Amino acid sequence: MLPHDKLDLILRRHEEVSARLSEGADGPTFVALSRELAETDAVVTAIQAFRAAAAELVGLEAMLADPSLDAEMLALAGEERDAATERLTGLEQTIRVALLPKDAADEKSAILELRAGTGGDEAALFAGDLFRMYGRYAELHGWKVELLSATEGTMGGFKEVVASVIGRGVFAKLKFESGVHRVQRVPDTETQGRIHTSAATVAVLPEAEEVDVDINEADLKIDTMRAQGAGGQHVNKTESAIRLTHLPTGIVVFMQEERSQHRNRHKAMAVLRSRIFDEQRQKLDNERAADRKSQVGSGDRSERIRTYNFPQGRMTDHRINLTLYKLDKVMTGEALDEVVDALTTEHQASQLAAQG
Repeated sequence: MLPHDKLDLILRRHEEVSARLSEGADGPTFVALSRELAETDAVVTAIQAFRAAAAELVGLEAMLADPSLDAEMLALAGEERDAATERLTGLEQTIRVALLPKDAADEKSAILELRAGTGGDEAALFAGDLFRMYGRYAELHGWKVELLSATEGTMGGFKEVVASVIGRGVFAKLKFESGVHRVQRVPDTETQGRIHTSAATVAVLPEAEEVDVDINEADLKIDTMRAQGAGGQHVNKTESAIRLTHLPTGIVVFMQEERSQHRNRHKAMAVLRSRIFDEQRQKLDNERAADRKSQVGSGDRSERIRTYNFPQGRMTDHRINLTLYKLDKVMTGEALDEVVDALTTEHQASQLAAQG
């Protein structure tokens, strides 16, 4: 049974918010109320449709109980009753999903971290492929990707790359991407056509704002140094690179992408804040490991959530046993929503099952 008292509260609150908006509200209040209205529109529509279908079903049942009804009308009413019952079941499921506890971080932007795992140069190339896949996926959703730091592989790709993916609802879409991604393919350097297996790790963290995490300056150890790698005179003369160590947690962030030490510090603080926020969330969430390392594993081939098999054009997500024979479209981000939606549905199903 649906919690009808709660449904009544949702409908009343929706009416109140609509009324306040129509009366006129100041800037911040208008924004907050508009967002609240937008977030409840879908469930309110489902509740109204559910109650309309329930009322229709009651009327049809009464009609079917009428002894004066002829055979043709009985058959027609029976068909309509079956359709209304089916519609009612679907709407009930929609409402149940809408009432599930929301992850407060779902609407946030995200910090995306990719690291080459087992497999040497091929793992770095694969990490680069994954980064481009997420970049294209972000573009399809109208999100912005800002590179925060990168260490390139010797033959291309990345040993490590960290980026900010900015947009509403980014974390909700990308949070199930965290883990070890395994690739099976023939490297360009392979002369005998043998398939190699390598791996890259992905971590997706909700991008924390200052209101989410208060970092005490006294808890920071700040080191400045010259940037390393290509960069000409700037590298040799300017101590623009910065390393932040958060003493209470031991989390270390190094940033050298910008020529300005101030910009590097700003980016490093954003990453540090998100890592601390993620650690706090993990401690509160029993479904996720308390140790952040468990999110991405060691990078070993055996610890994987997904396999990308290029010779077969196949992608398999091992958590939900989903296989798609459209690897090319997955790698361009076009088919990634099929995986993301399936993972989200599975997560919702597990939440519903936990609620009994």
